[in-house]
Amino acid sequence: MQSQTENQIFAAEAQSADSLATKRRPPRGWLIAGAIFLVFAGVLIFGILERVHTSAALRGETADLAVPTVAVVAPQKAAPSQEIVLPGNVQPFIQSPIFARTNGYLEHWYFDIGAHVKKGQLLAVIASPEVDQQLEQARSNLLTAQANLELATITRDRYQGLKKTNAVSQQDVDNAVGTYNANKAIVEADQAGVQQYSTLVSFEKIYAPFDGVITARNTDIGDLINSGSNSNPRTDLFHIAQPGVLRVYVNVPEEFSQQTTPGLTADLTLAEFPGRVFTGKLVRTAEAINYTTRTLLIEVDVDNPSGQLLSGAYAEVHFKVPGQVSSYILPVDTLLFRKEGLRVAIVKDGKAQLVPVTPGRDSGNTIEIISGLKGNEAVIVSPPDSIVTGEAVKIATASPAAGGKQ
Repeated sequence: MQSQTENQIFAAEAQSADSLATKRRPPRGWLIAGAIFLVFAGVLIFGILERVHTSAALRGETADLAVPTVAVVAPQKAAPSQEIVLPGNVQPFIQSPIFARTNGYLEHWYFDIGAHVKKGQLLAVIASPEVDQQLEQARSNLLTAQANLELATITRDRYQGLKKTNAVSQQDVDNAVGTYNANKAIVEADQAGVQQYSTLVSFEKIYAPFDGVITARNTDIGDLINSGSNSNPRTDLFHIAQPGVLRVYVNVPEEFSQQTTPGLTADLTLAEFPGRVFTGKLVRTAEAINYTTRTLLIEVDVDNPSGQLLSGAYAEVHFKVPGQVSSYILPVDTLLFRKEGLRVAIVKDGKAQLVPVTPGRDSGNTIEIISGLKGNEAVIVSPPDSIVTGEAVKIATASPAAGGKQ
């Protein structure tokens, strides 16, 4: 009985201990649920953080893309002197058309084109029988006038001698003196007439006015010749040029007019002399800009002792003119054409700035800027038309391959 009671007590104590243990240990289901909850919470937090990070990155990338990336180039300082090549017209130092000064027919000519003549050489002879007859008539009139003058002189002297003895009146003496003076004037007039016709007869022979080359002969034997003093149509008989020194006339654009001054050396190249250069010197300018062409006419003299250079030829004239002191060279795709004037965009402190510039010589791919730049600017290449001052820009890190761009 006692033993059974002890067993029951022991069993009750054991059951109480098991119940207490059971209360102290949490059930497994709650642990699993808590673990799952934590996993889902971690995934949710991770997703939210990923979205936040992605959104921030997207905003940063969008902001970066909103800032345009530009390529820049540094202005290149222009050379202290630059060569300009201009077309030139080669002309002889002296050239003259030879006209006739008397009417008639060409009797003979002695030189044809290409002939070298000396000053005073006879070129042609004109037959003018009318002028010859007028000269003979003038000479006859002069002889008559001289005879009348001689008689009037004798009469005047005789009457003046008789007047001393009062053999004649004073009126007779005055008449004799008046007749003498009238005949003297007639003689002088006839002498002038003879001299005039003698000069016209001398014009029947055409002489070379200077040493040169006959470049044109516009007449032939038997042609009717009209003098250069009348209104009839006339043509020069010969054309003569002096090619020992040639004048080369060049029209210089207005932008180079101040640099092309007398004393400047010029080199001439001609297509018929490949590889050869002829040196000349700028001797004078027109000192006025042509209203139509806006150019300055200049003259370059070139020695041509051998006559190799032909007058009328076309030549390319090379000048080395001093450049602008503060001029710079830029690619043409850096220019912005705005209604306010020509501009270039530069980068300063990460922002664009539009700078007004003054253009100079345009070389096609490059252009000279004569004012507006200091030389240390970073000029934007191919700037967008919408760019404005103060706009944020980013300089490209990679160097473009061409144009000296940075």
